[in-house]
Amino acid sequence: MQLLSLSSSQRVAARSILAILGAAMLVSACSRPAPPEEPVRSVKVITVGLGAFESGQEYAGEVRARVESRLGFRVAGKITKRTVEVGQRVKAGQLLAQLDPRDYQLAADAGRAQVVSATTQRDLAAADLTRYRALKDQNFISGAELERREATLKAAQATLEQAQAQLAGQGNQTGYTQLLADVSGVVTAVEAEAGQVVAAGTPVVRIAQDGPRDVVFAVPEDKLARVPVGSAVTVRSWTGGPSLRGTVRELAASADPVTRTFPVKVTLSEKDAGEALPLGATAYVVPQAGAQLAGGVIKLPTSALRQEGKGSAVWVLDTASMTVRSQPVQIATADGNEAVIASGLQPGQKVVSAGVHVLSPGQKVTIYKPNGPDPSVEQSSNAMKSGASAPVAPAAPTPASAPAASSSAPATR
Repeated sequence: MQLLSLSSSQRVAARSILAILGAAMLVSACSRPAPPEEPVRSVKVITVGLGAFESGQEYAGEVRARVESRLGFRVAGKITKRTVEVGQRVKAGQLLAQLDPRDYQLAADAGRAQVVSATTQRDLAAADLTRYRALKDQNFISGAELERREATLKAAQATLEQAQAQLAGQGNQTGYTQLLADVSGVVTAVEAEAGQVVAAGTPVVRIAQDGPRDVVFAVPEDKLARVPVGSAVTVRSWTGGPSLRGTVRELAASADPVTRTFPVKVTLSEKDAGEALPLGATAYVVPQAGAQLAGGVIKLPTSALRQEGKGSAVWVLDTASMTVRSQPVQIATADGNEAVIASGLQPGQKVVSAGVHVLSPGQKVTIYKPNGPDPSVEQSSNAMKSGASAPVAPAAPTPASAPAASSSAPATR
């Protein structure tokens, strides 16, 4: 009624004021509340310092014989028996395997028959030459005929020598049907079985010769400079025992086509290898060349590192403002559970070592300080323990309740 009693201009002004107030209330209702303040977190920090670091790396290797022979038959044939097993020790001249020798025995028999035939032809030529010389002395034949008989004798002699050489070759091939050990050693592999037909030169048995032992291991291409030929290494058995001194004897000129690593051979004395490192044992090799770095290095626990883009970073604490900032670092290598920092930090800086994934740049923090046990909690705990050991007193009897008075009033009339 009051709005109707106003003039038209006053009503327009009042409506405008009401519209502005309503829009202000609507905007205030739709606006986002102010974000809560980021909490101040407690962090563990460590002070960056220089420490010693041994850069020597440990490689796993295998103990092998310096000379390992792959023996095979020098002739082709069918294997009839094999007399050795893997791991068996053999002596020089011991029979390892046997081929079927019948074909070679027949060839040897044929060679002996050819020798007999050539011997007969030689003897006949020699007798003819003797008779023709007597005839020549009596001038019954010419000198040319005597020379022909001498040439016939020489040809027969050459044929006999040829047959004898062929017989010797056939005899050798018959002997080659037996595979004999050249040297004493241990059988490390058997590559053919009885009943198998093998060609000449096919490996049948592998023997590790007795004598000096080598430890063979592989290194990547970027570590070749640490194991030059002639450098000293430390070798120890995987099962424990004393460490042995060795020397790099051979470094492969080309990388393995599968692993792309370079095989390295370390020589050990025969006495040390036989007692502490048996053939085929696993050994650990630590190169000594350049094992100790000059000066100290900065090492951080892996819990202080975090991924930032394509690199690594740490949180550095600004003690003046008690805020953290991100600092990119470059990692050189690892040393157990610690990372060796190549660049990015200076000694004396404080780095957050725990809880790095919940921080943000510029966030305020406090240094975590472990608190001792709460005295009140300890007293409460002691009281509970003493209360549990004390006898429980009987509860006081509850007095009987009086009869309840009637709350209903008499009806009035």
